[in-house]
Amino acid sequence: MIAGPVDSLRPILGVLFDLDGTLADTAPDLAWALNTLRLRYDRPALPLSALRPLASHGARGLLKAGFDLSASDPYYEELRDEFLALYREHLCVDTRVFDGVHELLGALDQRRISWGIVTNKPARFTVPLVQQLGLERAGCIVSGDTYARPKPYPDPLNGAAHELKLPIRSLLYLGDDARDMQAAQAAGAKGIIARYGYLGDELAPEEWPAEGMITHPLELLSFLPP
Repeated sequence: MIAGPVDSLRPILGVLFDLDGTLADTAPDLAWALNTLRLRYDRPALPLSALRPLASHGARGLLKAGFDLSASDPYYEELRDEFLALYREHLCVDTRVFDGVHELLGALDQRRISWGIVTNKPARFTVPLVQQLGLERAGCIVSGDTYARPKPYPDPLNGAAHELKLPIRSLLYLGDDARDMQAAQAAGAKGIIARYGYLGDELAPEEWPAEGMITHPLELLSFLPP
């Protein structure tokens, strides 16, 4: 459950961000890859509106939506590899940072508040995407395969805190998926929900273990020291 405003007795020294659905709207390029794969197998394209909520779920969630396949199905790995190859070709064609993100990051830089990226996206996609979006100055970039256990485990957030040389309890983590808030809670960071993101199709965000929620990136500044 959302606990309300962040405790002012715990000063915020840094901010960690999820990538898909939080810093960047990657859904159009992910949907393109899935629909191109569907057309390859004589299936009609699905509307972006139907796929957008699943964009934070990666290949597994999108292949479930597009082909009703789970990871245990015999053709899953083959289709996953085809999907990922298509996505890599179309990684940053229609992907854009959300309105207000560059302004938010500029404000963090001005206030000398460290920030980094923690995503479940594999590094082979994360690194070039971050570069193409102009976000490579992040203090740390933790991908889904940086550690053995991705979110919702706390390992990636703890690793990011170590890279930033900051106590985990002094960090905010902004994300748009229940796993993001679960990882923040497990690590001891302060989870903030990006209500403008994808949010998935399962538990309502109001039920996630977070300390706050924002509807626009710049609203995060209200949780930070001036």
